[in-house]
Amino acid sequence: MFGKINEDLKVSMKEQDKFSLGVLRMLKSALQLESINKKEDLQDDEVISVIKKQVKMRMDSITEFEKFDKRDEIDTLEKEIALLKKYLPEEMSLEEVDRHIEEVFTKINPTSMKDMGTIMKELQSIASRTDMSVVSKKVKDKIMGL
Repeated sequence: MFGKINEDLKVSMKEQDKFSLGVLRMLKSALQLESINKKEDLQDDEVISVIKKQVKMRMDSITEFEKFDKRDEIDTLEKEIALLKKYLPEEMSLEEVDRHIEEVFTKINPTSMKDMGTIMKELQSIASRTDMSVVSKKVKDKIMGL
């Protein structure tokens, strides 16, 4: 995945696409920083995690810019998010997420909120393809309904 980003960076340079070049350089810097912090090359799931963090940062910025009606900044951030999302795997549907949660509940058979950590640990396998805050909320609601 890191190789694909580097290739796209080179293409952006050749085509003099300043917007893509800027976004990809920021992404590459974030990936290199994460790699330095881990003291090893990043695996694809770690690259995906960094990209998701970059998308989330931009989403948070959009929320702030909306408060002050900064339309130009919002448009730019939305374009950056669209570019970054090209490197993320396709998101799981809510039905698929629910199915995974059901499988884990069947396997673990939780009885209280004390089992939440065990359930979430088991669901980490889908973290690269879904928003784990949504998963966490669904799991919490399901446990509360027991």
